[in-house]
Amino acid sequence: MLALVVPAAVLLGAMTVAISIGAVTVPVGEVWRIIWHHLTGGGTVADPAMDQIVWSFRTPRVVLAALVGAGLAVAGVVLQAVVANPLADPYVLGVSSGASLGAVLVITLTSGALGGLGVSSAAFLGAAAAAALVFLLGQKQGRLAPTRLVLSGVAVGYLFLAATSYLQLRATPTELRTVMFWMLGSVAGAQWGQLPVVSTVVLTTTVVLALFGRRLNALLVGDESATALGVDVHRLRAILLALSSLVTGTVIAVAGGIGFVGLMIPHLVRLTTGADHRRLLPQAALVGAIYLVVVDLLSRTVDRPNELPLGILTALFGAPFFLWLLRRNKSLDTV
Repeated sequence: MLALVVPAAVLLGAMTVAISIGAVTVPVGEVWRIIWHHLTGGGTVADPAMDQIVWSFRTPRVVLAALVGAGLAVAGVVLQAVVANPLADPYVLGVSSGASLGAVLVITLTSGALGGLGVSSAAFLGAAAAAALVFLLGQKQGRLAPTRLVLSGVAVGYLFLAATSYLQLRATPTELRTVMFWMLGSVAGAQWGQLPVVSTVVLTTTVVLALFGRRLNALLVGDESATALGVDVHRLRAILLALSSLVTGTVIAVAGGIGFVGLMIPHLVRLTTGADHRRLLPQAALVGAIYLVVVDLLSRTVDRPNELPLGILTALFGAPFFLWLLRRNKSLDTV
């Protein structure tokens, strides 16, 4: 419990600071007074402008950043076990490329709507299509093969990326800026209406995956040993792949492409927690949430008044970590 309470407290503190700091700094006490007023109806709000800044703009943005970070971290933990590859992350299966293609189709060809679909809906459908295609191509004799999954994901990702690049060439300068900002990830447009679906998917999926903790542990010892322990490896992989694709597609649909979170956070948590997925999954969710809240805060403060896409900063932090991981883990020489 202590291992969960400490990161949960850090997350609460990070979210409070992130809501407080911005173009207009709001005292922490005022932040909590406004949030308490909206949650319970108690207390009063002295400044309507502060109320709008805190409740309408910053709070949904910070909450969405936490949910996206948690979702990507959990998906990274699961996929690294499913494909038996420590370098796997939610984007290795082409889900991000599928989401990008769906979103760019809407942005460049239909002025923001395609048959009633918005950018987020089209992005989710693109992510789901990519995941389904990889699932079909990743099977060998009716069973999911980890290596084939990875290779199928890479191939599908490049195919969708090529289509996205072609659409970018046809885009106007205004559309191209929107496309690039979306593909690099941002939670700047967060709204309260987005949060119920995202929070339901992320929290429910995290709880369900945590219940698979023992069977995820069994995958670490190899398929034959897991089968000997009574685990239906093929069925388990299919379920885990579906759940991880669901949470990845959901968060990408609202936040765009944010790389390296699903790669970096699971390894950081393993350094202190170990490989037991029963502890690893909930802690990775909390640490991933903290990480993206802090990254989002940096994205809107390091270059004021400009705002940087989240993907730039996560790549800036994630690429050196990736190289360090390669040097540290000698077993990766055989991957």
